Amino acid sequence: MSALIAFTDPAPAAVEDRPAAGRAIGQAPRRLTAERYAAENGALSIGDWACEPGAWRIRFHPGRHEFFHVLEGRIRITDEAGTAREFGPGDACVIPAGFAGVFEVLEAVKKRYVMLDRIA
Repeated sequence: MSALIAFTDPAPAAVEDRPAAGRAIGQAPRRLTAERYAAENGALSIGDWACEPGAWRIRFHPGRHEFFHVLEGRIRITDEAGTAREFGPGDACVIPAGFAGVFEVLEAVKKRYVMLDRIA
């Protein structure tokens, strides 16, 4: 039987990365991901994510969806048409499959995410 995943429990060790040089806008910021749950051979990932200020281009493939809830800090997401939305503590958003634009961390951010990858 699988155990429940409680976000009040200590988080697993975070994995550090940075956006690829070709996607970064300016200096690539440091990102930390603490995956708390994964299933379906990695197609489902749920966890905590933190990032220092910086910006990079994003392009989700046609099967990738992300839900996130901002815990701390502030981000701006701008689509290819130039429409920008900002999110701060308590805000939530879905980035739909196929989305392309710019992800910008305005203030060091912590968010909780659910990522679903479905490759057709």
